[in-house]
Amino acid sequence: MRHSPKRIADLLGSRLCHDLISPIGAVCNGVELLAMGPMGTQPELALISDSIEAANFRVQFYRVAYGLASDDQALNDSEVRRILAGVFKGARLKVDWAVKVPMSRPEVKLAFLLIQCIEDALPYGGNVRITHNGMFWRLEADGRINIRDQALWDGICSGAEPEELTPSSVHYALIPYVLQECSRRIICNNSEDHIELSF
Repeated sequence: MRHSPKRIADLLGSRLCHDLISPIGAVCNGVELLAMGPMGTQPELALISDSIEAANFRVQFYRVAYGLASDDQALNDSEVRRILAGVFKGARLKVDWAVKVPMSRPEVKLAFLLIQCIEDALPYGGNVRITHNGMFWRLEADGRINIRDQALWDGICSGAEPEELTPSSVHYALIPYVLQECSRRIICNNSEDHIELSF
């Protein structure tokens, strides 16, 4: 059986995140134990604790965005909100997951990839709200928009795979494949200070 490059990439993402979550969790537990002792008041320990917590949530985010996702899997809205709250804790970008029911993992995967694109477009921060009306998703963002690579955004709206990629823009290349898997297409309605992506 020959596997597609997309499936191999999903499996690789799942494997990396799975292997990283356990040691990061162990470090988190170790830091918690240290905090109970004489070192608990040290600012260095607080810095380590915050960094480990941020890494833990970021890996969980990547596991959804870059890992394997099948139609029979669903993610609870409370779990999604927990991950997003951890990833964007203290960040200039505020993300409101206003979806109140569990959703299929492939569609949440697509939403997470689009959140990363919006994060790129709002380097100075802003507000993002994600809703679902029972049929369609909508991601709305407000802030000072600075799209550095218009070709990448044109690819989101057209569903075309970008020609040029860097490690920091790989999520743009995955979006057309996930759209195809979900049988969706994106409708863009953007202005100078507002982004609206529906699918």
